Amino acid sequence: MKLLSFVALKGGVGKTTDGLCTGQGFAKKGKRVLFVDFDHQCNLSHYYDVYKDSGTVANIFTKTGEVEIVNVAPNIDLIPGSMRLDEAERQLETDPNKNMVLYDWLDLNVEKMNLIEYDYIIFDCRPDFGIATKNAIAVSHVLFSPIIPSDFAYDSKVNLEVRLEAYRKEEIVRPSRESLITAKLYFLPNMIKHNTNKSTELLEALEKDDNVISYIPQKELLNKATKDNTIMDMMEDSVTYSKHKDFFKALNKSIDEMQAIVDAA
Repeated sequence: MKLLSFVALKGGVGKTTDGLCTGQGFAKKGKRVLFVDFDHQCNLSHYYDVYKDSGTVANIFTKTGEVEIVNVAPNIDLIPGSMRLDEAERQLETDPNKNMVLYDWLDLNVEKMNLIEYDYIIFDCRPDFGIATKNAIAVSHVLFSPIIPSDFAYDSKVNLEVRLEAYRKEEIVRPSRESLITAKLYFLPNMIKHNTNKSTELLEALEKDDNVISYIPQKELLNKATKDNTIMDMMEDSVTYSKHKDFFKALNKSIDEMQAIVDAA
C-alpha cells in the first residue's frame, strides 16, 4: 500500500484533474485505488456524484462517527469530502497533535477498514498548507504538485519547497531529531501549450530539476471527462485516441512515471 498526495498552494492548477487521471490510470492497470477527498470544495467527490453530510473525511479530524468508503468505479473507492472540513480543522488549531490526526486514524483503521487491500491511497488536498494538507503530507510516501505556465509559476514552486522544508524541521522525533515528514516532492508541469512563451519558459526553468515529471499538455478533452466517460474511456475509443494520440501518449507517460516513483518509494 502506497500513499500519495496531490498538493498545491493555489487553485486552478489542475490538481484534482491530475489526481483523478492518475488514480484512474492506476485502476485501468488493475490496481486497487482509494481516493480521499481532502478539499472542502469536494470537487473529487462531486465528480463521482457523491454528496454526503455524514461518514466523510471530517470525521477523521473531529474523531467522532464512522468514516464511509464508497465504491465509485471498478477498482476505485472514495472517502467522501466534506464542505465542513475547514470547521473541523479550526477545532484542532490548539491541539499539539493536530498534524498527526490522520496518522493516528490510519493506525487504528488500517486493519479495521481493510485499507491494506488498496495498492494506492490518493489524497486530493485543498490548495493551501493547512492542517488537513499537513496531515496528508505526514502519511504520504510521495507528493505531486501540478505547476502551470504563469508569471509566478516558479515562485510558487519555490514557496512550496520552502514550506515543506520548514514542516520537515517542525515535526521531528526527539532526541534523534529525525523528521517524521519523509515524503519526496515532485512537480508536474500541467496545461502546457505548444509554442507559447510562458510554457516554453516554464519547461526551460524546470529542465535541470530531477524532481520534475514529464509534462501534461493543455487539452479541453480533460474538461469533458465524466465518471461515465473518463479520460481512460476516451483513450480506449479508437477514433478519439487517433485524433488526440499525442496528448494520450504524453498523459500515459506522466502516469507511468508517477507510478514508478511511488512504487519505488
